[in-house]
Order: sequence, then structure tokens, then C-alpha cells
Amino acid sequence: MMMATTTTAATVAGVTTTVAMTTSASARVYRAVVFSLSSALGLGYAPKGPGTFGTLAAIPLWFLLARLPLWTWGVLVLVAIAVAVAVASEAERLYGAHDVQRIVIDEVVGLLATSFAVPFAWPEVLVAFVLFRALDVWKPGVIGLIDRRVHGGFGVVMDDVAAGVLGCGLLHVARGLLGGWW
Repeated sequence: MMMATTTTAATVAGVTTTVAMTTSASARVYRAVVFSLSSALGLGYAPKGPGTFGTLAAIPLWFLLARLPLWTWGVLVLVAIAVAVAVASEAERLYGAHDVQRIVIDEVVGLLATSFAVPFAWPEVLVAFVLFRALDVWKPGVIGLIDRRVHGGFGVVMDDVAAGVLGCGLLHVARGLLGGWW
């Protein structure tokens, strides 16, 4: 088995520690998969607004999910949330920090929660996107509480899911009151 030595530097409380690690090819592939999924295939590495770019990654998924029976759509969103928690947990472990900006898989599932049972049409996409991003940044009520008190990958994902559930409810109420959109 091929082994490679990598050097990792971490700064904690102003002290930089360098660690040389030997990793196998399978460990490097594993890390690459975790970092790719957690960053929504690299969108989380955007220099500005990685959460916004991560949210954009959910739009094609919404397009595909909206064509499925509602129960299938719901099950797939729940599965995506579970996968996101596992991936965010592992990414945090590998990064050695909580809620690293490059982890945007939470934004992906947050918009999927927002869009649940909302028809895929551009007015709805625009409103859902803006509403979810506003709730995710503002973090009102229970969303902020989850963000502050729930740790690990579960906390990273669940504040976005809570923002998505609130956004979904608001979207359905607005669509009901307005008889759909324009």
C-alpha cells in the first residue's frame, strides 16, 4: 500500500503546532470525498459567500425532487438530512473546528427543506432562496437557539433545517393566501 507523508499546521490560542502524518491512499480518498460532499462539490470554497453558493447547489436537486411523488420527495429529503449530519460531523472532525465556512452541505439540505412540496417555478425558487438565506443568516428564535446550543455535525445541519422548515411553512402560507404566485 502506498503511504504519503503530509504536514499539517494548526494554530490554537496563538500557538502553531505542526504535525507530520502518514496517510494511506484510501485515507486520502476518504478525506477528499468528505471535503467534496461537505463543500457541495467545492462550492464551499468560494472566497465570498460560501453559504450562498452552497444554497445554489440545492436548486438542481429541487428541480429533480419536484418531479417525484410527494412521499418519495419527503423520504429523500430526510435521507439527505441524515447524510448531511454524518458528513458535517466527519468534516468537522477532519478540519478540527466547528461549523467551518467551507461546510455548506447544511445549506443544501436547508433549501431542500424550504422547498418541500413547493412547485419548481422560478418565482418560487427566487422567493425560497431569498427567504431561506435570510432566515439562515438572521437565525430568529429557535434557529438561533439551535445554532448556539447544539454542537457537532447535528448542530451544523439542524439550524439550517429549522430555517428550512420555517421557510417552507411561510412559503406555503404565502402561496395559499396569494392563490399561488403571480
